[in-house]
Amino acid sequence: MFDPIEIAVKRLDHAGDLPLPSYETSGSAGMDVRAAEALTIAPGKRGLAGTGFAFAIPEGYEIQVRPRSGLALKKGISIPNSPGTIDSDYRGELKVILINHGEDDFVIQRGDRIAQIVVAPVQRGNLVETDNLDDTARGSGGFGSTGI
Repeated sequence: MFDPIEIAVKRLDHAGDLPLPSYETSGSAGMDVRAAEALTIAPGKRGLAGTGFAFAIPEGYEIQVRPRSGLALKKGISIPNSPGTIDSDYRGELKVILINHGEDDFVIQRGDRIAQIVVAPVQRGNLVETDNLDDTARGSGGFGSTGI
């Protein structure tokens, strides 16, 4: 297991007594984040929920914002740009875009767990323009080209 990296966290005024994002179990890959405000999202609509925290993510890392599987299964709640990326140079509040794919209004109370965040290394790449690419067995076959 790798040693955790340190990430500075700033508690914003509206975070109040909310707990810091945390791992719920020793085997959790993501930390649960909570809503710092109440919000209702109608079926088929999106909403933006603030968490009350801002982060100083070290260069070379990102935080990925992902849906919570229980909310997805039980309520149809997801993140439309999943996984969302929080870049290392962003210092604003972590806000989560949620979408309601369910049939009922989704009511979020302050303190509800709404998403999870995963700290991940970032590998940057250099693009090199070329006139030709190497051949592969798949070639330019796109969606569904490798079978069922």
